[in-house]
Amino acid sequence: MNEEERRAHQLARGLVRAFAEMGETALTEVTLANGRRADVLALDAAGRLTIVEIKSSRADFRSDRKWREYLEFCDAFYFAVAEGFPVELLPDDTGLMIADRWSAHVVREAPLEPLSAPRRKAMLIRFGLLAGDRLRLAVDPPL
Repeated sequence: MNEEERRAHQLARGLVRAFAEMGETALTEVTLANGRRADVLALDAAGRLTIVEIKSSRADFRSDRKWREYLEFCDAFYFAVAEGFPVELLPDDTGLMIADRWSAHVVREAPLEPLSAPRRKAMLIRFGLLAGDRLRLAVDPPL
């Protein structure tokens, strides 16, 4: 794992913890139906889905323009960055979270764009199956 991947992993840890503190559950590295991989996908008790795209550096953000392809798979979209990241680079029409390895907090709320019922159903099934597979592997890892 290189330094940028290590930083992103630490931010993901803090995000998962923060979502748990907010009463939500979150999965990391979730492949979407369009083949893109969301860094964090969170689910709340009302069935609202939030995607968080982690940016670990200025170069990481500038080289990655695929983030709009996540919007059709969530009700809310956030960028998450570490303290000191040049947040002026990030679009104003997205949510913003500041994270570290221990937690995260919302700096700017994401606009809510409710999913269609069929897309929500598909995403909830994807979330449940992935969570179940990960639990099964934690309980019964391959030999």
